[in-house]
Amino acid sequence: MEKQDLSSAYRLLKSPNIKTRKRALKIIKEVKTQKRRTNLD
Repeated sequence: MEKQDLSSAYRLLKSPNIKTRKRALKIIKEVKTQKRRTNLD
C-alpha cells in the first residue's frame, strides 16, 4: 500500500491506472474536508 499523504496523492493523480487515480482523489477530498472542519470550529 502506498503512502496516504497529500503530496503522494497529487503524484498518483498522474497515473494511467483508474483505480489509483480514484484512490488519490479520495485522499485529497478527505484532507480538504478535514481542513474545512478545522476552520469552522
